Amino acid sequence: MKKMITIAVDAMGGDNSPRKIIDGIELHHSKSNNVFYKIFGNKNVIDPILQKKNIDKNIFDVIHTEDKIEGEDSAFAAAKRGKNTSMWLAIESVKNNLSDIIISAGNTGALLVIAKMNLSMIENIDKPALSGLWPSKKGMSVVLDLGANIECSDKNLIDFSIMGSSLLKSLYPEEKPKVALLNIGSEEIKGNEVIKETYKKLNQIINEDFEFKGFIEGSHIMDGDVNVVVADGFTGNIALKTAEGTANFITSELKQAMKSSIFGKIGSLISKNSLKKFKKKLDPRLYNGAILLGLNSPVIKSHGGTDYIGFANSLTVCEKIAKNNLIDKIKNSIN
Repeated sequence: MKKMITIAVDAMGGDNSPRKIIDGIELHHSKSNNVFYKIFGNKNVIDPILQKKNIDKNIFDVIHTEDKIEGEDSAFAAAKRGKNTSMWLAIESVKNNLSDIIISAGNTGALLVIAKMNLSMIENIDKPALSGLWPSKKGMSVVLDLGANIECSDKNLIDFSIMGSSLLKSLYPEEKPKVALLNIGSEEIKGNEVIKETYKKLNQIINEDFEFKGFIEGSHIMDGDVNVVVADGFTGNIALKTAEGTANFITSELKQAMKSSIFGKIGSLISKNSLKKFKKKLDPRLYNGAILLGLNSPVIKSHGGTDYIGFANSLTVCEKIAKNNLIDKIKNSIN
């Protein structure tokens, strides 16, 4: 019999919560029968939603609290708000080994700070990294750090390479991690001193868990020749926001072009299937779920603005990470 995975869910964070959270749980549960959901939030709001859902009552528990982290709270204010918030209690559930993993669509800064306050770092890792999934021509890539650390040392970037590779293997066990450092050029002489030193050290490391492929430029991330892209948080966050903005611009302009004239409307009808595939490829809900790596327990951040489909997809990320023992993979690979 398969071990039941327990996910601690902060039900009060993000837009349209807790409704979208419960809708997401319902959708995820329809595809998975191996997860128990510990739902943290206001029972007075959550229970009426649950009563209308087709969710087995034996696979969830609602832990009541009326306190929650607000989206506009600073990280300091969120931590000060107290230990009875839904986010804090969900993280504490993992800390106390009552849950395997925690997910929240709430305030990102608050989640990072409260997680670091409650969950210890993996031994020999100095800084946690925020990682995310990135579509490519050949499947899916892991990109990190996406904003947890503005400045990084060569050791940090090497740790990120190991953690990102472990994450890829947890999500896609059949894939061999191929690591590259995000840089302004592919030549060895390009980049700052930290990234050049990291390049030199990664070239000397013999690691069966991943293959080091050198530098990669931003324009080649989606080629799919590498599937783990490593950067400091400043560079990674700019790359992520630029990619998101470009994708939104392309889809918006394409929609406008298809509606602007009779020829555009006819063209959209003729190309209907191709346009559906294009739209699906760029649908951010399919890649929802940033992962905070480096702590002794996994922490998942769902995008606050996503809908229930996006949240359900991030629950799938939770399930895969817990099932495939991500933390053990990192611990076994870190020196």
